[in-house]
Order: sequence, then structure tokens, then C-alpha cells
Amino acid sequence: MPETALPPFETAPGLAGLKGIRHGFFGRAGGVSTGLYASLNAGPGSGDDPAAVAQNRDIIRQAMGADALLSCHQIHSAQVVHVTEAWDTDRPQADAMVTTLPGFGLCILTADCTPVLFADAEAGVIGAAHAGWKGALGGVLEATVASMTELGARPGRIHAAIGPTIGQASYEVGPEFRDTFLEASPASEHLFGPGQGDRYHFDLPGYCSASLVAMDIGHIVNLDLDTCALEDAYFSNRRRNHRGEPDYGRNASVIMLAP
Repeated sequence: MPETALPPFETAPGLAGLKGIRHGFFGRAGGVSTGLYASLNAGPGSGDDPAAVAQNRDIIRQAMGADALLSCHQIHSAQVVHVTEAWDTDRPQADAMVTTLPGFGLCILTADCTPVLFADAEAGVIGAAHAGWKGALGGVLEATVASMTELGARPGRIHAAIGPTIGQASYEVGPEFRDTFLEASPASEHLFGPGQGDRYHFDLPGYCSASLVAMDIGHIVNLDLDTCALEDAYFSNRRRNHRGEPDYGRNASVIMLAP
């Protein structure tokens, strides 16, 4: 039988040139799921056939050349897991992972929230974070960098890549969201653009980028890919809500130290 073709994925300038680092931002193409989940749904928390999800995740693992593909049970927190061994179905509740061990693919699952991949190649430390607005505001990116620093990384050497996420034009919010956010982060007012009536458009990747800049991260890139707008390429919870669909798939963003 012919070998399964590897799925397409995006890479980030900067990260792509680091020795010993592999990464990829995967969308919905190249998997085996059907219907709402077509086709590379990597989310075990979705209502998709678990066997199809497992096969999709193995396709991603093979594409990365990883020994194991690890995802947390994401809860929109600032919790970070220091990965020292693989886990199977008993996923830890957290929204970020860091490691110094090769072969572990740290896999963030998103469908509009912001995936951020980190690497300090000199120190041999990588990290991956799931930053929805709650997690981003709650400090998940700061917690990830702090955990990497404990393992020997330095902010000025870290490359950080913001992957496919909901863009500002697609992220309409109400005045209550804006008020809540600005109460916690008054300096973020410029990230809210005008919408129709009393609505606003929030720049989530812009907030993540500003957080990385504030930590003196040495190299920051934003792929500027809008998951909600790019229907053929990415899963999107916001688009699902607009259409009244019952569920949605999850995109995978993966980073690993090469074995």
C-alpha cells in the first residue's frame, strides 16, 4: 500500500531556521475526518469519531517526526506543564507546555484562539501556549516564558511565533467584553477597533504580540492567518457559531526538539 501523504502545514520565519527545532502549524487539510471535521481534526475534545482523531494526530506526529504528540486538556488558564514524559488519554489540565527533551511534539489545539510556539535553540528549550483572550489576559504567555527561563532559556534568545488565529476583522465583541478587558489591561484600548453600532473588533494576536514585546522576547513573528476568514484552510469556532453548526474541529500547532 502507498504511504499516507504528509499533510500541508505552515512554518514561521525565524523558527524555521533554528537548528534542532521542528515546528508546524496545521489546518484542516490532509486528514481522514469527514463532515464538520473534514479533515485533519486533531481535537480529542470534539464530537468527532475518536478513531479518526487518533489517526489524524498520528498523521501529524509522523509529519513532525515525533516520538509522541502531546496535548493538554486546555482550560483557558495560565497553567504550564513541564513535559518530562509522554501521557496518553489522561491529559493534564493546562494551557502551555515546556520541555528540554527531544522527540516530544508539544501540540496546541485551537479553533480561533491564538497558538504561540517558542524556542531558545541555544539553550535547547521549547514551549507552546494556547492563548484565548482569558488565558492571554491571565498571563499564559508570561507563565510559559517564565517556565522556559527556569529551564535555562533567555527571553532575548527566544523565537516566538503567533500562528493561525482569529483576526481583528473577524473578532467582533460587545461593550461588556471591552470594559472587562480594559479594566484588567487599560493600555490595550488601541486594540479595539470600531464595529457596527456599539460593537468593537478586538485584536487578539495584537495583544499577544504586545505581551511578547513587553517580555523582551528577542524574535517575534505573526503569521497573520485569520482562522475565521480562511474557511478552506482552518477550523473556526466563531464561524461555527455564525452558522449554527453543532461542533467544530481543532487545528494543531506543534513544536519539538529534533531527536
